[in-house]
Amino acid sequence: MRVLGIDYGDRHVGLALSDPLLITAQPLESYELTGRENVDRQHFRDLVAKHDVGEIVIGDPLRMDGSSGTRAAKTRVFAAWLGKAVGKPIVFMDERLTTRQALNVLRGEKLSGKKKKEWEDQISAVIILSTYLEQKRDAGDVPEAD
Repeated sequence: MRVLGIDYGDRHVGLALSDPLLITAQPLESYELTGRENVDRQHFRDLVAKHDVGEIVIGDPLRMDGSSGTRAAKTRVFAAWLGKAVGKPIVFMDERLTTRQALNVLRGEKLSGKKKKEWEDQISAVIILSTYLEQKRDAGDVPEAD
């Protein structure tokens, strides 16, 4: 089983995937939502099946004071839709400052505007997922190795 990490945006969704042992997170892709529910639903269903995803962690875009705003509300609507579409549990992870961290990682890289945005979304998803996996390990909530 793997965990899928998501950095949700209105049009672009950064995706990261854990390894089967839930130790590391790697960039997977930046998916551009089509606006056609059946196409988007099928994309996520296929992705979850292909990568044996058992759980999904989505960045929760809280304000700096910890309160929820319109961005968090939109993310929760997406999360509810996604959970229903793929039938997997959804967990929220505080994502404050992940975009800034992703931009720091990409600083100095020679990427075009579109490519830079795609990588920014994926790196943000990696940061969200890595933080979540680290918290699971710290809590002793990791599967036993076979």
